[in-house]
Amino acid sequence: MKRRKFIQNASLTGIGVAVGTSIVAGNSKVEKEKELVSSIFKVNTPIVLATWNVPESTQKAWEILENGKSAIDAIEQGCMVEEANEKGQSVGKGGLPDRDGNVTLDACIMNEEGNYGAVVYMQNIVHPISVARKVMEDTPHVILAGKGAEQFAVSVGFDRENLLTEASKKAWEEWKIKSDYKPIINIENHDTIGMLAIDKNGDISGGCTTSGLAYKMAGRVGDSPIIGSGLFIDNEIGGATATGLGEEVLKTVGSFLIVELMRQGKSPQEACEEAIQRIVDKNSDFKNFQVGYIALNKKGEIGAYSIHEHFSYTLYKENENKNYKSEFYNKS
Repeated sequence: MKRRKFIQNASLTGIGVAVGTSIVAGNSKVEKEKELVSSIFKVNTPIVLATWNVPESTQKAWEILENGKSAIDAIEQGCMVEEANEKGQSVGKGGLPDRDGNVTLDACIMNEEGNYGAVVYMQNIVHPISVARKVMEDTPHVILAGKGAEQFAVSVGFDRENLLTEASKKAWEEWKIKSDYKPIINIENHDTIGMLAIDKNGDISGGCTTSGLAYKMAGRVGDSPIIGSGLFIDNEIGGATATGLGEEVLKTVGSFLIVELMRQGKSPQEACEEAIQRIVDKNSDFKNFQVGYIALNKKGEIGAYSIHEHFSYTLYKENENKNYKSEFYNKS
């Protein structure tokens, strides 16, 4: 009996040691696998990606990130640079007006937590991206429009300012002679800055700001301030933003579509291409308008694609700030 008990006790002790050892080994293996995955997917941050040739904007955003600030801070500060650029005639002050001569602005911003704020059809405030952030952080709402957005902006410290510059006024007066409204690919559609950024923590945020299509009908709102269309961020997956004819982006909820395609395993480039294909397949008139997308995933991979040639994007990565031509669909 003593011998039997000894054997039983010895066996149980052995099992205990073996199990304990296997647990330790298992934990060690899991940790090593985590380290391996982490090293494979490690992003050399920060990264800033924006539509069109906007090196001053991406430079500013990069500087914010390099100083250890968050992606949402970089997005706001980067977009503000272009909003204050009167010569751009596409965003903020100096933007081309609607057909009644009013400069009306749309913008949205989205942070790593999935929070979102937007202003639509706002006038007399230079920095709609900043007002959109205030909507996100300081109100129970996500979108404010028109006079309500303007009044809110003033109430939180923004100054009213005439956004119609002499150059934009002259262009509008010349347009009124014929009043012929027809979007011109890569000229009139160059009306937006969309920006995506990854900070040193690996968090992604995004923003989109615009004065909208030149000489549009009064009251028109495009895709830029609408979550899922002009911009969408999911911090577990990545983000996307759009430029071009907003009506077509809205119909396909393009930015959300791109993020969901990335969730399914597609690269940012593949996702952008499929989103453009959706638009082309649903509209036989695609040769007469432009849409472009950019996308960024958690690995730091990027994508860019448009219907027509001459869409470009600016990428600030690894201490290099460069503008690149996007791949495009219509080769005819």
